[in-house]
Amino acid sequence: MDIESLRYVVTLADELHFARAAQQHFVTAGHFGRQVQRLERALGARLFDRTSRHVELTPVGQRVVSHARAVLLALDELRASVDPLLRTEAGVLRVGVLGFGMAERWPLLRDLVGAAMPGIRLVYEDVDLYSQYDAVRRGDVDVAVVHYLGDLDGLLFQPVYTTPRVAVVPASSPFVDADRLFLNDVADEGWVRVSGGHPRLAEWAGPAQQVPRGSPLVRTPSAVSGAVATTGLLGVHGAAASRYFARPDVRFVLLDGTPAEVAVATRQSDNRPIVQAFRQAVAALDHDLSGT
Repeated sequence: MDIESLRYVVTLADELHFARAAQQHFVTAGHFGRQVQRLERALGARLFDRTSRHVELTPVGQRVVSHARAVLLALDELRASVDPLLRTEAGVLRVGVLGFGMAERWPLLRDLVGAAMPGIRLVYEDVDLYSQYDAVRRGDVDVAVVHYLGDLDGLLFQPVYTTPRVAVVPASSPFVDADRLFLNDVADEGWVRVSGGHPRLAEWAGPAQQVPRGSPLVRTPSAVSGAVATTGLLGVHGAAASRYFARPDVRFVLLDGTPAEVAVATRQSDNRPIVQAFRQAVAALDHDLSGT
């Protein structure tokens, strides 16, 4: 049970339609449905009666959703009580970071932000493959460095960094000496599953999403190397991971396919000077998207 699952059931209770509810969270209906089912299993009770045409709360579901609303309201009130305190401090900006973030470009961006708004203080929070967009959308963070998978309503994306796709392989693997791997080369291999709800993540991850559901699951890019070393399976990542998540027992080999593109995400409606300064700093970066 987690906060995200509680948000899912509340949204489903409002929409009573899986596809529409999933769209509210930028995830596929299949992923959304599995999360709801996991919560039901954790609670030991069915929360929704559903057919192909109809979704309805069960009596237990009504009670759970009522409590979930109270929990989420309390969290929102807690956040609301903290936000004014943060914002009374001189120029505090909450920055969500996924994985290796902007890699070597980060110091330059930080300096540009500082030059644009002297005295700004950046507060960092980790985001994962599930929360990277919702964290910005809900206001948990003001800006976030995310894996860019396409535009989404309500969010403004500024692409900043592109890094080739790589396979993360055990150091003992016969693939370590390859210059580049193609999908046919690894078609029969086992993979650590990259977990994330966005439909385009599955397209980017390729073989790391097309694996049995019981395969080891990682929610964060930083966990991939450790999972590969532990299981002996292969993983998928961006090439910058070879510098930020290196281990002596894994190697990184170029993998044919779409590169990983990194972007800075902000809320389109958030035009506070501190956010505008961050956007301007991002726009001032040298956009040579060829990082390896």
